[in-house]
Amino acid sequence: MNDLELKDNPTFRDFQEYVKRLELQRGFANQNAIEKCLLLGEEMGELFKAIRKATKLKTDINANIGSINEEIADMVIYLCSIANRFEIDIEQTFREKEEINKKRKWI
Repeated sequence: MNDLELKDNPTFRDFQEYVKRLELQRGFANQNAIEKCLLLGEEMGELFKAIRKATKLKTDINANIGSINEEIADMVIYLCSIANRFEIDIEQTFREKEEINKKRKWI
């Protein structure tokens, strides 16, 4: 049964809960944080390839390269997964970090 549905106008918490359910349903819940970090790194490489393709830089014509949109979505999934492993609320953490960044001087 597929009960995965992301509500309209989701918060990051909603994304994190969705990823938690999808991992259980698809059999990925037992992967540890290190495995998830490696997978995130792979997705980052795929994003870079998609950007190379979109900007007409040379790429392997036989490579199966996804779209930039797809690769960013994959990265968000893995980021949520990693945050879930450490019980980190991404939205709260983002807000707290931005308050620190607002006080920095940028040149």
